[in-house]
Amino acid sequence: MFGIADYGAFVAAIILFLAIPGPGNLALITSTSKGGIQGGLGATFGVIAGDQVLMWAAVAGVATLLATYPAAFHAVQWLGAAYLAWLGFKMLTAKPGSAPVLNIKPHHFFQQAFTITLLNPKAIVFYMAFFPLFVDPARHQGLLTFGAMAVTVAFLTFLYGLTAVLLTHFLAERMRANPKIGRTLEKLAGVFLVGFGIKLALSK
Repeated sequence: MFGIADYGAFVAAIILFLAIPGPGNLALITSTSKGGIQGGLGATFGVIAGDQVLMWAAVAGVATLLATYPAAFHAVQWLGAAYLAWLGFKMLTAKPGSAPVLNIKPHHFFQQAFTITLLNPKAIVFYMAFFPLFVDPARHQGLLTFGAMAVTVAFLTFLYGLTAVLLTHFLAERMRANPKIGRTLEKLAGVFLVGFGIKLALSK
C-alpha cells in the first residue's frame, strides 16, 4: 500500500510507540485534568503537529545534519531537557489554589504539547531509523509513501489521544471531589517531568 511494506506491522508499531510512557502522554493527561476534554484535544493536536514537523524533518535529513554537527544535536537536547524540567519544577512548587501551571485555553494546551514534542531530538532519530524499516524499495513512491506514513501516524495519534483524553476526563470527574488527590497527582506529574528532563539531558 503506497509503497509501505507490511502496513499492518507498521500500524502495530506506531500504536506500541504511542503507548510508551513519555512527555507526550503526560502532556495529554495533565492537559485533560486541567482543561477538560477541550484542553486534552488541544494537547492531542499539539502532539500531532509536533510529530509531523519531526517526521518531515527526519525525511529531509535533519537527523543526518544533527549527527554531523553533534554540538547542534546536544543544544537541542539540552533545550528540551531544560523545558521539561522547568515545567516539572513549576508543578512541584505550585501552591494549593494558585493558578495552574498549564493554561486553561485549548490553544495554550496545543502550544504546550507542541513544544514538548518538538524539543525531543530523540524523536527525530527515531523517525529517521523507523521509516526505512517499512519502505518497500521495489514499490517506493517517494513523497507519496512518506505522506501515507505521516497521515497514518497522525490518524492513529488522534485516536489514541482521544481515547486517553476521554479516559482521563472520566477519572478526573471522580477525583474532583477530593482536591488532595488532584494535588498529589500534579506533584507526581511534576516529578515525572523533571525525571524526563534529566533522562534526556544525560542520554547520549
